[in-house]
Amino acid sequence: MSRIALLAEEVASQVAAGEVVERPASVIKELVENSIDAEATRIEVLVRRGGISYMRVVDNGVGMDRDDALLCLERHATSKIRTGHDLAAIATLGFRGEALPSIASVSRFRLATREREALAGSEVIVSGGKIESVRDGGDAPGTQIEVRSLFYNLPARRKFLRTENTEASHVEHQLHLQAIGHPRVGFVFIKDDRVVYQLPPTNSLRERIRDLCGGAFATELLEVPEFVGEGIEVRGFIGKAGMSRSSRQQQLVFLNGRAVENNTLSFALREGYHTALMKGQHPVTFLFIQMDPAAVDVNVHPAKREVRFRDAANVREAVAEAVRRTIETDRAQWTQTFRASPGAAIEPLIPTQPFQASLPIPQSAQVSLRHDWASQPLPPPVRAVEALAATPALPPAPMAPAAPQEAIAAGEFRILGVLGKLYLLMENASGLVLVDQHAAHERILFEEMRRRMEEQGVPSQRLLIPLTMQVTPRDADWLLRHLEVLERAGIALEPFGSCTFKIDTLPTFLRASDPSQLVRDIIDDLRDTSTQTSKLRLGEEMIAKTVCRHAVKANDYLREPELVRLVQDLLACELPYCCPHGRPTMIQMSYGELEKKFGRKV
Repeated sequence: MSRIALLAEEVASQVAAGEVVERPASVIKELVENSIDAEATRIEVLVRRGGISYMRVVDNGVGMDRDDALLCLERHATSKIRTGHDLAAIATLGFRGEALPSIASVSRFRLATREREALAGSEVIVSGGKIESVRDGGDAPGTQIEVRSLFYNLPARRKFLRTENTEASHVEHQLHLQAIGHPRVGFVFIKDDRVVYQLPPTNSLRERIRDLCGGAFATELLEVPEFVGEGIEVRGFIGKAGMSRSSRQQQLVFLNGRAVENNTLSFALREGYHTALMKGQHPVTFLFIQMDPAAVDVNVHPAKREVRFRDAANVREAVAEAVRRTIETDRAQWTQTFRASPGAAIEPLIPTQPFQASLPIPQSAQVSLRHDWASQPLPPPVRAVEALAATPALPPAPMAPAAPQEAIAAGEFRILGVLGKLYLLMENASGLVLVDQHAAHERILFEEMRRRMEEQGVPSQRLLIPLTMQVTPRDADWLLRHLEVLERAGIALEPFGSCTFKIDTLPTFLRASDPSQLVRDIIDDLRDTSTQTSKLRLGEEMIAKTVCRHAVKANDYLREPELVRLVQDLLACELPYCCPHGRPTMIQMSYGELEKKFGRKV
């Protein structure tokens, strides 16, 4: 007796639908993508009860005649591709011809469409994959699709749906993606008969982001100057240094107009930010990549979320370089705001009645910050109360009028004092500036140590007893091709049999109980970097930990010349606005913000 049998068409269609339609948001995604492919300039989406009971998508696209309206409900019927060669260069959002028949097989489905020049349209009603009626319709040009009772004939799938609010939030997220990816298309979103937003068509991506995320959020974004390399065009907006999220929720990347997820792109973004991004955090990006459709494979996942690149290294380098240049542009603007010429631009502390008295320090003294500054003897502080008790009482002197302070020129600072023995308070033309002396000193020492390593090489030390490390064949091949790079980074490896290597030398600043595992971690880090990235970055995490131990700490006393030198050295750094761990070193509070806090301005 034969054990293998063909599935019924109804069952096969439901199996196929399970790959494309996961939840109401999947339905909205497929329908909106079809509308965009149909050259729609306005798309209206309405959902009720999170889309579980009712969904409607209306567009003003090219529409269809009756034959196409019936044919589009057949599996693998599409207008996007014709031959297998077309799969190698897909330029549209949809192409498989599975969305509409899959949706119609698991819902009560209505399709109403009309071509722009036609006198009448067509209406098709489907229930559970079976066509119930076909008739003329009088709807406006374009296409209108209604989906009721999703998964009514698949109770096992329906019980896996979440609450109505959760499903509605997923629908809204999908619309956010489509609205940001296609700013020239107007979107209307209606939830439970209440208009959530109306987005008019616009040519400006920043305006679309402002409409969806708010004006304050949009001002914190940096525009990525259009970058073209190896046939890859990168543009969009990214968050400033220090602007990050604990998840990839706002890490949006669009490839040829399609929102995609890819590990290569995630690695490229982290590489472009480098130390401007805190460990464990993810950048905020609205990045658009345009490239030859033949160089990317979108036929990987049924939902078309994942893609595969023909030359992933070029894509990674292009994205990382575009982000890196944008961060450097932000540094140039940051420098124009905070730049201070040596000496005269940073004024000394404003004379005030001190709470502590110490030995006077000449204004001309130049004390540089070094990692061993703490070993220098400091004068013992004398409490103001004890100092007053030790001196005879004198009659109060008339208070002299304070000398008027001159206006601060752009780019200059006036040091006000130190708050909590950690935060340096300064005034500039824009308002109040706070500097974290520990984070600032970390950045200064980090860049100095890294610069020395790049110029003089990594200090290394031979092991008393060499270690052996066994790796996989792929790792062995990679190591054989990069032995010279590893040696320049202070790691000396030598083949020692099949897929086995001998470790002779390690960098002196690396400390680990298991050197073999440490080398494996370094190999993984090097693989994630592009060919243009300095291979000395493998030790930057250890450098950051080292300088953290030697940087000034909270409650450490700094003399006035040291404070001046600290600010000057910070402003001379390549990335002065964040420490090696991604935390901000300097914060600006404008006069406008201060006036709002004190109720002077609404």
